[in-house]
Order: sequence, then C-alpha cells, then structure tokens
Amino acid sequence: MEYRILGNSGLLVSALTLGTMTFGGKGKFAEVGTIGVKETETIIKHALDSGINLIDTANIYSDGLSEEIIGEVLNGKRPNDVLISTKARMPVSEGVNNEGFSRLHIIRECEKSLRRLRTDCIDIYYIHQWDGITPVEELMETLDTLIRQGKIRYVGCSNFAGWQIMKCLMASDRHNYQRFVTQQIHYTLEAREAEYELLPIGVDQGVGALIWSPLAGGLLSGKYSRENVSSTEGRFVNGWDEPPVYDFERLWRIIDVLQEIAAERNASVAQIALAWTLSRPGVTSLVVGTRNLSQLQSNLKCVEIKLTQDELDKLNAVSQLPLLYPYWHQSRFVRSRMCDADKVLMDSYKNKTGK
Repeated sequence: MEYRILGNSGLLVSALTLGTMTFGGKGKFAEVGTIGVKETETIIKHALDSGINLIDTANIYSDGLSEEIIGEVLNGKRPNDVLISTKARMPVSEGVNNEGFSRLHIIRECEKSLRRLRTDCIDIYYIHQWDGITPVEELMETLDTLIRQGKIRYVGCSNFAGWQIMKCLMASDRHNYQRFVTQQIHYTLEAREAEYELLPIGVDQGVGALIWSPLAGGLLSGKYSRENVSSTEGRFVNGWDEPPVYDFERLWRIIDVLQEIAAERNASVAQIALAWTLSRPGVTSLVVGTRNLSQLQSNLKCVEIKLTQDELDKLNAVSQLPLLYPYWHQSRFVRSRMCDADKVLMDSYKNKTGK
C-alpha cells in the first residue's frame, strides 16, 4: 500500500480508503448495497490487512446504520493506525434545524456519530454539502471547538464549490480556527470538472482530495458497454442517478480506451480507471466502496499500476473537457507564469491554444 500526506497536515492516509455506503442497506441506500455485520467484519479485516488505514462513512448512510455496523465490528478496539472519517450536514429527520451548518446541528450530529461508532474521537470530520444560510464563521468556530474538545482531529468539506471552500478558509485564517485539510469530491475520467477549480485550490491551499465514487457509480468498472448497458445489473440500471452522465457517447469512447489498455496490461478496466485517478495532481486517496470481498481484492491492485506517459496521454485525450473561460484565455497568454495549481488543469492542454 502507498501512503500520502493529507493536505497541509502531518497525517498519512492510504492511497485507497474503504468506503462504507454499502454497509447496512436501509432505505434508498439498499440500491447501493446491503452488507451486514458479518460480511462487514470480513471486508474491514481484509482492507486493514492490505494496508488501508482509513474507513470512511457518513451519518446519513442508511440512517446511521453504516456507522453502527462499523462501531459494532471495531467495538472500540481499532488499532492505533486505523482512522475513521464521517460526515454531517444533510437532513437526518423532520424539523427545521435538522440539517445545515448550525452549531446546534453539527454538535448534535457529531455526538450521535461518536456513539454509533463507539469511539471517543473522529479522525476526519467532513461537512457534507454547502449551507448558504449559516455564516461560515459559525461553522468553522464550531469545528474548531470540537477539535479543542478532542471529539474530532481534522476537518474537511465535501461537494463544495471553489468559492465556498475559499470563504471557509478565509474565515479560519481571520479568526485562527483550524482549517480544512481535505475535501471529498467526485472526480473520474468521465467527470473531470474538479480540474477547473477544486483540485487547483487543493494544491494551492494545502487541501487534500479524497475521491468518492472513483468508478463513477460502476460505469467505469468494466461491466458496462454500448452493447449491454440496459441488461447489466447494478445501481446505475436500478435507478441510482449519481453521478449523472451528460454524454454517453463520450463515456463509451473512454471505456474503449480503458479496455484497450487493460487488455495490454492484463488488468481490469476498473484497475486502469482507478490508476489514472491516483496519478492525478492533488489527489490523495480514492474512496472505494464494495459489494463483496472479491471486488475489494481486485480494486486493491490498482495501487501497483503505474501508467506510462503514452497511456496517460490516450486517457487524457479521450476524456478531456472543453477549456472554459477564463482558462482558454489564460492558456493563450500566461503560460510562462503559471504555478503548480494552474498546471493541474493546464498541463492537459499544453499543446493547445484553448480554441
């Protein structure tokens, strides 16, 4: 296993993180997976034995059942090097104060998660979406308080826009609160929008990136193709519409190149797709969920794959997004004075004018 520093911190996390949205299977989350305690125990043990040191969950996964199952499996006896991350912000029940950034909601949900996970401290605590009503000063002060109380160690955000991240970081700097050291975002060969703002902000501001659904909800797993998209089983076919796909022909072209490289490498399509994402600047770890042990075992092999420049060029070319304004203008006129954050996006277009 490979370990990477998480943002501007001293914390080392494994290149793969164990995602747990499949644990529990309550309500809508049953469309993703219905893994119970016994199978969870087997999966967690194999993940830890393989070097994964971070388990990621959220308070809304199966209405807290995912956290409960993790807590039951670990039973307060997790090894010192095993980290747990969870999230809060989303609606959890009826009531006007049961979602958002408010001090009331965040503290209450943190304490519930601690009880369900059977732990006295959450290693990484994510804010699970933006709240445009609550002042960011209230959010960052609340998170800083929870850190000083020893209930959480590091904080991050998930699914924020670039300006929203910067607003929170500015509030932290102004008041000397602890900053976000990580963001959890969606980023794949099929969905490269994070290169416009989120990954450059991470490189510039010391905010690591953990990638959720790095196989695009299974679309890049190798089981889907032009010919069988309607007949293959999986959450995409069952109606789970996250992440959305806006151009299926582009998706099939990406899969064609993945299949070509996978065949040459004697690897799976999923392994190549994951290896590409791991190779990208600003990416810290991929949150890999699993429906069964064999799926996890296969995906773990992606860490060993180092794609050649020719392979990377092929994948970048087939998946490249349009160079939006102001980036096409910058591409033409300011290449001689670009920093590492600029290059996260621009290096993929270094032989183009931006037209």
